[in-house]
Amino acid sequence: MSAVEQAVPIQFTEAAARKVKQLIDEEENPQLKLRVYVTGGGCSGFQYGFTFDEKVNPGDMQIDKEGVILVIDPMSLQYLAGGTVNYEEGLQGSRFFVDNPNATTTCGCGASFSI
Repeated sequence: MSAVEQAVPIQFTEAAARKVKQLIDEEENPQLKLRVYVTGGGCSGFQYGFTFDEKVNPGDMQIDKEGVILVIDPMSLQYLAGGTVNYEEGLQGSRFFVDNPNATTTCGCGASFSI
């Protein structure tokens, strides 16, 4: 791991970047970026959200992995710091998810958490 990667407060895996690239290619819009955010709600207090966005707002953190940009707003970043954005395919389907060491509890599906 390079010093640059260690300075990034959240990791973006190659599996997630490859899937985002595939989805962006299907949409035929190279301006799209994957936005990860945290909102109130879910069964554990907070929940993760994933959306495609063309816009980068002032203060947003951008992480470039294999030519794909992950965007996180400052409020969400404080809850996600130290975590990893990943993508998996399995028996329960395919999904983006956050492995978050800050979460003290999570729900069964992993979409919500509490601190």
